[in-house]
Amino acid sequence: MGLNKAKGEMYKFVTHTWNTVKGECFHNCRYCYMKKGANHNEPVDEPRLDYSEFKTDLGSNNFIFVGSTIDLFANNIPDDWIVKTLDYCNAACNTLFFSNRYLFQSKNPKRILEFIKHPVFHHSTACTTIETNRFYQDVMQCSPKIEDRVMAMEKIADLGIDTYVTIEPIMDFDLDEMVNLIKRCKPEQVNIGKNTNKMVQLPEPPKNKVLSLIDELLKFTTVHIKDNIKEWIPDDYLQKSQSK
Repeated sequence: MGLNKAKGEMYKFVTHTWNTVKGECFHNCRYCYMKKGANHNEPVDEPRLDYSEFKTDLGSNNFIFVGSTIDLFANNIPDDWIVKTLDYCNAACNTLFFSNRYLFQSKNPKRILEFIKHPVFHHSTACTTIETNRFYQDVMQCSPKIEDRVMAMEKIADLGIDTYVTIEPIMDFDLDEMVNLIKRCKPEQVNIGKNTNKMVQLPEPPKNKVLSLIDELLKFTTVHIKDNIKEWIPDDYLQKSQSK
């Protein structure tokens, strides 16, 4: 598939996506957008490394989301697949005239820490998903607990690596605890979006609670409001987030 221009529900700040590993994600979150339209009677597509992707021209001055369709740092992804992907990304930055940036987003940032000394992270942002401070087991399935994600992100941020947090799909939460968890990640930016998989019903928060969360987040970071949740957000909140 090569380098794909970001479109649809993807982050507006991402220019492209690139996926070296294909197949079913270990975390198996019920809401995953990759499950939309999937035939659940078909056998599970085990993860595999797509060697053809390593012929891809990653271009220049792009912000590339690496691993947008499967968690590259899930526990069942072999180390050498991850290293091969990181090496290829880094090689595209080692020129005098241009450089890309990369977004590595994982629900298992503890695994990112195992590779954090790789030079590509000088050109990268590490991101984790915190959909809620609660753990909805029937929804999150095999994903690491929220506290485990936060502890790893704290360590990543303390090493001087840029960090983001994504709250998508946002699920009902406890405001003070949610804000504290996100603050501990020291994010330069927080991205907020809602569920786009209409086949799955989630415990969504009331809209006024989402606005209270945005107010608290704006006290210490930038908030990126995704298009899929803008219908919940009054114009004055959109303006506040854009002017931060």
